[in-house]
Amino acid sequence: MVSVSTDWESYDGFWNADGDYTPDPPGSDLNQYRLNLGYAHRLASRWQASVNVPYAWNSNQYAGLDSSTQGLGDTTLNVWYEAFDGVTCIWKVRKWEDLKPAIYLGAALTLPTGVSPYDDVSNSFDITGRGLYRLDASVLMEKTIYPWNASLLYVYGKHFERDVNQEYGKYIEPYQKQLGDRQLMTVSGGYTYFLESMDTVTFTIAYSQLEEDAGEIDGRNDPTSKMQKDSIAGTVAFSTMDRDWVIKGTWSHAMDQDNWGKNFPVTDVLSFGVSHVFR
Repeated sequence: MVSVSTDWESYDGFWNADGDYTPDPPGSDLNQYRLNLGYAHRLASRWQASVNVPYAWNSNQYAGLDSSTQGLGDTTLNVWYEAFDGVTCIWKVRKWEDLKPAIYLGAALTLPTGVSPYDDVSNSFDITGRGLYRLDASVLMEKTIYPWNASLLYVYGKHFERDVNQEYGKYIEPYQKQLGDRQLMTVSGGYTYFLESMDTVTFTIAYSQLEEDAGEIDGRNDPTSKMQKDSIAGTVAFSTMDRDWVIKGTWSHAMDQDNWGKNFPVTDVLSFGVSHVFR
């Protein structure tokens, strides 16, 4: 399978460490545009591996500062295992076993191929990645009883420690940095509408909560690095009858209100993507 998608992420203020929303200065216009290229390959009947490579463009105006940069984002390598037998999508519940969901177990390695604060950059508006390796473990449960569907995703990630000797282009006294453990939970529900051609259009709404614990600097706790972001999203996806082609658009929205996040920017993300399965 190959996939191509684009993202437009628009920034609108941030939450401070207490969860209070703070707007950006008047006249600010902060945006990142991304082109994502993906490839997935089935290794065996239950195993699939994939890679996703983003390319990012930053275009920002903030407090009289204009900045425009571009570069690779962080690359992600994935592997998924399907821990179920047969198709779990059904039209009618006839026995208790019909309620069994599809369960996927995944692992992902994020490679710091993007530009991070620890590279030769002028400010935070220039970065396209976080600068550290991260290993994620995922559990995804899905259940479809046509025309309705629901899913639950949980991801736990752990960053690898790294040496740092410069920040935003300035050399500093070397230290060891490790970001905190990361957790993501997403719950979603949707409805599938069948066209006369048996192609489908699926409407989905989702709620996500992302949390990252405080990191460490030279083994000492760094409370300023702890963060959280809650968001809601809506997706519309078109799929051909044989699912060879999928076209979808997603709008992810973070509330510009208190207590929807901590130490995190408030953003809207508009995504559009196309994927094709080669059989």
